[in-house]
Amino acid sequence: MDYVRLGQSGLKVSRISLGTMTYGDPQWRDWVLPEDQSRPFIARALEAGINFFDTADVYSIGRSEEIVGRALDDLARRDQVVIATKVHGKMGDGPNDKGLSRGHILSAAQASLKRLGTDYIDLYQIHRFDPHTPILETMTALHDLVRMGAVRYIGASSMAAYQFAKMQHAADLHGLTRFVSMQNHYNLVYREEEREMIPLCIEDGVGLIPWSPLARGFLAGNRKRGAAQTTQVQAVGTQAAEAQTTRARSDAFSEAMYRTEGDYAVQERAAQVAARLGVSPAQVATAWILAKPGVSAPIIGASKMPHLEDALAALTLTLSPEDTAYLEEPYQPHPVLGF
Repeated sequence: MDYVRLGQSGLKVSRISLGTMTYGDPQWRDWVLPEDQSRPFIARALEAGINFFDTADVYSIGRSEEIVGRALDDLARRDQVVIATKVHGKMGDGPNDKGLSRGHILSAAQASLKRLGTDYIDLYQIHRFDPHTPILETMTALHDLVRMGAVRYIGASSMAAYQFAKMQHAADLHGLTRFVSMQNHYNLVYREEEREMIPLCIEDGVGLIPWSPLARGFLAGNRKRGAAQTTQVQAVGTQAAEAQTTRARSDAFSEAMYRTEGDYAVQERAAQVAARLGVSPAQVATAWILAKPGVSAPIIGASKMPHLEDALAALTLTLSPEDTAYLEEPYQPHPVLGF
């Protein structure tokens, strides 16, 4: 496993991060794995050298944080892992139980610390932009968490580039803690971030930790052209065909996001490149994003062990310039998706 600095910070993270939205309470989403089924993925990630684990308070309404915290406490030394979580989503029925107000950030951070069973969070991220709270209020609250020692670094997630620039400017202007990372929506079939957000982050020294690098399984082949919902996905290079995941069958969000003719053209080219190289389409898509400028560690989700093994195998896969150009050529612009 290789380790890189997260942007220009001193924090070293593995080249892939294990995303843990899949681990929690199946009553929250039917594709979520309960604790006993989740732990083997965390154990395998640690065994492979992954030190970077990403969760959020809103995942299974706190259950994911609890599972991740217990597993890491049992299986790893706290100072050898990087725990990232997020704040913004609705955590209760009250008017102050969501967003990025000072009150919600401070109370949410304390609740996350308790669920994770730790006295500090390595990377505390705002899950989305909050247009209803003054930027300075949000940045001051995050800075205070850093000053208290409850948080070591702060990061942001999907938003417009101008919004992110305004938040960083507020931090600079008032001597507050800056964001070191951006967890943005980025993959072979959604590259709109290349227009503004990614150049901004590269110039500003902000590390990219993209979410959904496989487009919620679309790039692995879990939905085929002309079919509303497929029943199988071909896992070339790992195992024979495996049954489509529960998430692929029931995730209406991904169905709405990745369905254009251009998307299917890219999906088909990923499968063609994979077949020629003798690997899986997931490995091709992951290798592509690992090679993109500014990317520190894509967030990889796994509900079946071959998903994680594919991500690990992609670390040693290098695509030629010709393969990269072939994968990228059919891309068509999208409306803003994911925030």
